[in-house]
Amino acid sequence: MITLTEKAAKAVSRFIRGSATPQAALRLRITGGGCAGFSYEMALEESPSAEDTVVEVGRFKLVIDPTSAPLLEGVTIDFKDTLASSGFTFQNPNATSSCGCGTSFSA
Repeated sequence: MITLTEKAAKAVSRFIRGSATPQAALRLRITGGGCAGFSYEMALEESPSAEDTVVEVGRFKLVIDPTSAPLLEGVTIDFKDTLASSGFTFQNPNATSSCGCGTSFSA
């Protein structure tokens, strides 16, 4: 199960409303990279592909590819907005360690 905090849900809503084209879902993906080995990616998605898993979280549809799904199980996504920075943060129970900024991890 993936959890979006209320702040994250509000941020996703803003991005969907601001999109130039209709968006059906939010894609979550894990890629290689970042200072800890894996990085999180998020993007608005018009339609999922056949091999994707679609998960409904609150009022949103999340699209997850088969490779990323096990690494995202149980993750909580939040949105932080401070004077110094703003962006999504991830609390991932599958991470054995993460970088200081919270945007990459190792498993």
